[in-house]
Amino acid sequence: MYEYKAIVKKIYDADTITVDIDLGFGTWLKNQQIRLYGINAPEVRGESKVAGFAARDILLKWIPIGSEIIIRTHKDDKEKYGRWLGEIFVPDIATKELTNINEQLVAGGYAVRYME
Repeated sequence: MYEYKAIVKKIYDADTITVDIDLGFGTWLKNQQIRLYGINAPEVRGESKVAGFAARDILLKWIPIGSEIIIRTHKDDKEKYGRWLGEIFVPDIATKELTNINEQLVAGGYAVRYME
């Protein structure tokens, strides 16, 4: 497992985001898709699209485009759709504690636990 700072560029749905990852020493990995590890959220297409948009919108509220997040990767490989697997964390401004966004989505009923 590795941790990286990243900037949110796009949120497709509540379990797939696009980020620019800071690898350190001025090196960035741009436009990387991240699949949120261990959860499954409703899709923004098909029968689940109302729930999918609600889940996506809450994620946009928690990690707006342009915000800095921390990604903790779980595999040094991409999953079947070419996305990196990771947990998303945001620091609380007051306490500096990290909030696990993956867990928050499950706790709020916006996603369910899922293991590939």
